[in-house]
Amino acid sequence: MATFSQPATCSKPYPTAEYRVPQGRMSSPRIIAGKARGTHLKSVPGEGTRPITDRVKEALFNILGPDIRQADFLDLFAGTGSVGIEALSRGANSARLLDLNPKAVETIKANLVHTRLTSQAEVIRKDAFQFLKQPPDKAFHYIYIAPPQYKELWLRAILSVDNNPGWLSQDGWVVVQIDPIEYKALIPSHLVEFDQRRYGSTLLVFYERR
Repeated sequence: MATFSQPATCSKPYPTAEYRVPQGRMSSPRIIAGKARGTHLKSVPGEGTRPITDRVKEALFNILGPDIRQADFLDLFAGTGSVGIEALSRGANSARLLDLNPKAVETIKANLVHTRLTSQAEVIRKDAFQFLKQPPDKAFHYIYIAPPQYKELWLRAILSVDNNPGWLSQDGWVVVQIDPIEYKALIPSHLVEFDQRRYGSTLLVFYERR
């Protein structure tokens, strides 16, 4: 059973320095690099999604580096699909993009058509927690969690992955995007936190399998 504690010590020689970068505009998401570089994406109508700035997204994919190529990517709470589509643009083998909001699902599908990356993508309208309870049909190299803010949904999502770890490959990572004030140190049974990166009002927290 998971418990709360101090942040875990990095189990690999990853850099742990805190980075602060300008937050930038979030009104017009775009693909930063790869096959669909420079393509602007549609935004989801309303305020129910947690956007990611270009600066934070670029920093994230700089951390992932060339390992994103041929990786299988699970984008939970996908919103516009910006992160999963960025992964495909940079050479990921596949991306499964999940959102319960029908407007988000429509937006993701439109953005995949616009970027011409539909063939490697799977878009599912489903509650993320119900999805994670299912028997895994695939082990993903990266699972990205960026739920609506300030509801502790990220904690529920991490515990859901921890309770069904077959969704994550043996050498895979779970990456959580939250506001720093939402953070709570957590020691799950099957996952371990190994790094954090702060970019202004965005915190990325990285987990791997024990």
